[in-house]
Amino acid sequence: VQLQASGGGLVQAGGSLRLSCAASGRSLGSYNMGWFRQAPGKEREFLAAITSSGGGTYYADSAKGRFTISRDNARNTLYLQMNNLKPEDTAVYSCAAVRWSRWPARDKSDYNYWGQGTQVTVSS
Repeated sequence: VQLQASGGGLVQAGGSLRLSCAASGRSLGSYNMGWFRQAPGKEREFLAAITSSGGGTYYADSAKGRFTISRDNARNTLYLQMNNLKPEDTAVYSCAAVRWSRWPARDKSDYNYWGQGTQVTVSS
């Protein structure tokens, strides 16, 4: 499965962005999925995960209350709604997928398909 993240950009602190991750090649309906981000000089950080059906979600503490993960399997697309953005949210955001995994799938090693990231820059 090929993944492509989009929707990043430059936003002021306090603003919102909605990231999308479009899949091609296979239906996403059988895959657990997640969002990660990586800031310059830092490790890739887990943000949120969602089960294949969308019935279960899991968030890192840094994402709780501000970020919402969702999916539309009919559109073969994963989303990340980000509200009240802060300068420390500046990073490259990537989506990932895995056919079978433990739950919650919160480590980058849990995933075997990755999309190219999209840059999010939050100005103060």
